Amino acid sequence: MPLKLQLAWILCVGFVFAILFPMNAQVHGADEPAEAQIRSVLDIQSAAWNRGDLDAFMEGYWKSPETEFVGTSGITKGWQALLDRYRRNYPDGKAMGKLTFSSLEVHIVCPEAAFAIGNFQLEREKDRPTGVFTLIFRRFKEGWRIVADHTTGFVSPTAAAAR
Repeated sequence: MPLKLQLAWILCVGFVFAILFPMNAQVHGADEPAEAQIRSVLDIQSAAWNRGDLDAFMEGYWKSPETEFVGTSGITKGWQALLDRYRRNYPDGKAMGKLTFSSLEVHIVCPEAAFAIGNFQLEREKDRPTGVFTLIFRRFKEGWRIVADHTTGFVSPTAAAAR
């Protein structure tokens, strides 16, 4: 079964399960280690980004041709293509700026899959881009990795006025 179909099936089953069987505190406590691991992946990524280390930042993604990134410029398929995209769009630390995440929610769908949603903020010399993201995680033997990333930047008031 293709990865996209597997992910969609896992998420659908997880959502139905979550609706039919709401988690109580005891069950939620069982998922805290997975949630903490996923939050750690994101903490490591933001630290790598903030020191200008795209290679370390990319460690949070599944190193596969099936990894996908969805953004305003379309769909990027494959870990290497995603790294190339980041290198093209963020050639140095000045272009990268300082990355922070906020309003982060991590939802464990099953022992092998999860998703995270939240806001991102970049603080750069001349601008402060913001937006939202949804990250689909899978657990691999090396740990939790992002298999799909849908990130949308908000149009800044200055950019909107220029249109």
